Amino acid sequence: MVTFSLHATPSGTAAEWVELARRAEAAGYDALLAPDHPGAAATPFVALAAAAAVTTTIGLGSNVSNAGIREPMLLAADVATLDLVSGGRARLGIGAGHTPAEWRAVGRERPDVAGRVRRAVAVADAVRRLLDGEEVTVDTPDLVLRDARLDTPRPVQRRIPLTVGTANSCLLRWAGAHADVVGLAGLGRTLPDGYQHEVRWRAADIEAQLAQVAAGAAGRTEPPVLEALVQRVEVTDDAEAAAADMAREVGLSVAELLATPYVLMGTEDEIVAAVAGHRRRWGITRFAVRAPALDALAPVLPRVATLD
Repeated sequence: MVTFSLHATPSGTAAEWVELARRAEAAGYDALLAPDHPGAAATPFVALAAAAAVTTTIGLGSNVSNAGIREPMLLAADVATLDLVSGGRARLGIGAGHTPAEWRAVGRERPDVAGRVRRAVAVADAVRRLLDGEEVTVDTPDLVLRDARLDTPRPVQRRIPLTVGTANSCLLRWAGAHADVVGLAGLGRTLPDGYQHEVRWRAADIEAQLAQVAAGAAGRTEPPVLEALVQRVEVTDDAEAAAADMAREVGLSVAELLATPYVLMGTEDEIVAAVAGHRRRWGITRFAVRAPALDALAPVLPRVATLD
């Protein structure tokens, strides 16, 4: 089964946000995922709690929370509260945090890649243990907790699904071993603006990333689900023309761009065929798309849900 989630954040009125949540659920989206970029996006857990009040089935989670600036006790409490008020629909999303400004805003300097990965692993492990009801003590250069317990609220779900979003080799291996979902964005080095990235969208890049996930998952009875964060969706009769400008911007050929799971362009039939191809080739069964794709992809959702 292939599912789609909607990646969105409030940017207008409260009425517009809750209506978007209703529409996403009615269209058949599996989850509503909110980005977590303090200062540049709405606080995800407040927004998702509002969405929970007007929906009944759609999953709700951050995509993804920056482990560098989120403390485990507070993050676990936010996720558990969301699970409580949504009746058991919360999802936990964690990443290593690439944006230097977010670290500086909380009085920290962004560590090197290895430091960010260590912190992400420590935070993900601590949050999961807190959600599982354990008492957690950690004392390392990357993270400190002392006798932390999440006594209340307790989550409704026995185990809240963990998504780790990353393109880092070490974190991909850890996610392969421990996460329920590995969120693939295909992003490389952060560019000087602190927000944009180089892309790693060629077939060889994807194969290398999936090899790391597979190495981490060795020995697991059930490997993690693979999810691609789709950066652009366009339903069109001329996919090559639609892809030309973006291909130049990211340094790929049009053929390479249309072959990547991070872009979906073409007719509805072509998009369904592309999704089926990504499932067969890469094992990707979840796709997260941006809010502008909500209506355009709605006719595709029931068709991909039945893919074998």
